[in-house]
Amino acid sequence: MSEHRTKFYRFLSDFNRLKWGIALKALLTGAVAGLIAVLYRLLIEHGTSFAVACYAYFRAHPVFLIPWALGALIAGLFVAWLVKLEPSAAGSGIPQVEGAVLLGMELKWRSILAVRFVAGGICGLFGLSLGREGPSIQIGGASAKAVSGLWGKSKVEENYLITGGAAAGLAAAFNAPLSGVIFALEEVHRNFSPTIMLTATAASLVADFVSKYFFGLTPELHFAQIPQMPIYMYFWMLPLGALTGFVGGLLNRALLAAGPLSGKLLPARWRPAAVMLLSIPCGLFLPLTLGGGRDLIEFAQTATGGISLLLALLAVKFLFTCASFGSGVPGGIFMPILAVGTLTGSIFGIACVEMGLFPAQYIPDFAVCAMTAALAAAVKAPITAILLTVEMTGTLVHMLPVAACAFAALLVSDLMKVEPIYEALLNSSVEKERKAPEAPETPEGKNLMEIPVELGSCAAGRRIDEIGWPVGTLIVSLIRGNGDIIPRGETTLLPGDYLVVLYPQGQEKKVRAAITDLCHEKF
Repeated sequence: MSEHRTKFYRFLSDFNRLKWGIALKALLTGAVAGLIAVLYRLLIEHGTSFAVACYAYFRAHPVFLIPWALGALIAGLFVAWLVKLEPSAAGSGIPQVEGAVLLGMELKWRSILAVRFVAGGICGLFGLSLGREGPSIQIGGASAKAVSGLWGKSKVEENYLITGGAAAGLAAAFNAPLSGVIFALEEVHRNFSPTIMLTATAASLVADFVSKYFFGLTPELHFAQIPQMPIYMYFWMLPLGALTGFVGGLLNRALLAAGPLSGKLLPARWRPAAVMLLSIPCGLFLPLTLGGGRDLIEFAQTATGGISLLLALLAVKFLFTCASFGSGVPGGIFMPILAVGTLTGSIFGIACVEMGLFPAQYIPDFAVCAMTAALAAAVKAPITAILLTVEMTGTLVHMLPVAACAFAALLVSDLMKVEPIYEALLNSSVEKERKAPEAPETPEGKNLMEIPVELGSCAAGRRIDEIGWPVGTLIVSLIRGNGDIIPRGETTLLPGDYLVVLYPQGQEKKVRAAITDLCHEKF
């Protein structure tokens, strides 16, 4: 074995021994990410409250609508300018984090944090129908990038920390540390890795501690008393899941189509201003549709407004969310999707009660189950959706009907051939990058990446020497279970294996894209 390869095997061995060192850095990442995400959460919450109060005042004093509309126009143009300065800060932020971890896309943490806070705060002040969770996840990833830049030792370690930062961002956004961990495994990496689990858990727990220090121990959603459904009513989770899966699938497609449609109707600089002007009638006539939708969720699950009002809220929230997201401003879609699901569940429950099918006391149960189902159908991350609902509502007794409704919705979404929304957005970003001029590659030096072999991928079940690996790459280690295998040409790759790949420095984007195509599941 050459001295060059021995050097990298020694590096791998040191890396395995430093697993707990990465966990310690993840604790620091969680603290930094948690604090910044909490500040962002406070900014968005106070901004939405300000918008609601302003529109209430304008209903009694309509003369002030003229300067408010002018302010919305100016603010929209300013947000468009900020997004043009840092395009990676537009939209949800989750695809950008996934792209950084899986494909080596650049994560400019300084400009991302600046634009997220300034532009996101402005959008909150005008009550756009956007959530804080996606931006919080990107804020967590950007914070991890900063920590890694100071104390990181390798690109592999940086990716671990960015994943941990993303988990910490979700934990701080919703007081949901378990959801943060599962999100890192299910959505970002789509595979289980002990090191990823350790990193994400350490970061999430610290971020959750920071969040609870500021917001207390109360669950994010203050639901009314939710009775435990009798077993015979679990059957209703199937039609409820089917309906919510259809609505979630439609919302997925509408959100993906909103950006291109907005691009055909208006130039990029005018889109934020247009949606801010659109927020005025929403705020005046249906203020519950403003912001992410936490107040709307709490209103819908009580079912006090009547089915006509809930239908109107559902239609406006659906369209307003698509318009807000399609404008390209910074903002997430988790909470608006949850709000759409809650409204769907309440409407279904009220309709069944009016037909005498079950007592009205179980309507909140249907709202909670549909909330999870809509997220599972639109995002295609059912385990994260189930755990997020459990942590946000603070109860475990409804996990079985929640899970049944979520998987029924996921089935309908699959039958509709709905693509996971963050994967679709990531693919769109990759296409834009391919059209842009490539940066010059650095020919000297080597670097490492780690990637899982998924069930159903091109690499699974094949020998290493049968696979067309990118030029200049070398499989230097194969992690199977708790053991390391020295890979040879005749070694057969199995689903669940983790490959450590040596590649030429400066070619990360190209190599990651090629190896991801080989090792990820083909649908």
